[in-house]
Amino acid sequence: MPTINNYLQSREAFDPEAISVLGDAYERALRIVPTLASEGVRQVIAARIIGLARTGERDPRKLCEQSLTDLDGPVESR
Repeated sequence: MPTINNYLQSREAFDPEAISVLGDAYERALRIVPTLASEGVRQVIAARIIGLARTGERDPRKLCEQSLTDLDGPVESR
């Protein structure tokens, strides 16, 4: 299963702590979506998490929730 690192561009300027937070948010999101989520869905989730992180968000719960919004309606973290 891909990790958030698979979706980060080499030029991304996130420090190790931020990458850890992004990874946590991504893993949380994948636990919520169906186990058989397509690669396309995983790419959308990762892109949303990375985009939100670029704006300064560092709360993994919020990153997770916001990355899943409108995939199938709002979700709550588990």
